Amino acid sequence: MADYDSNTQLQLPAESLITLTHVVYALHAFSAITGLTTAAFIVTAFLTGWPSIIAVIINYVKRSDVRGTFLDSHFSWQNAPSGGRCCGFCWADYSSLR
Repeated sequence: MADYDSNTQLQLPAESLITLTHVVYALHAFSAITGLTTAAFIVTAFLTGWPSIIAVIINYVKRSDVRGTFLDSHFSWQNAPSGGRCCGFCWADYSSLR
């Protein structure tokens, strides 16, 4: 039987899912720090940086496991920019060709 938070009435996630969420945040942070401390632009680090790509894949794979828990909003927030980044990268690539 699942445990529920008495205040929010949301299902409490497994401890491993909380740890996984921290790992995903760390992957995004590593990608951002790499972009800031190297000659690459931060946009390039987020678009092509392997840590961020891996984090987005993990988010999509584990998304169903966190539904109904407070981690659901974290996974939504982490995945929301990925589509925008892809569109932005395509637009920048197209603009550079003109």
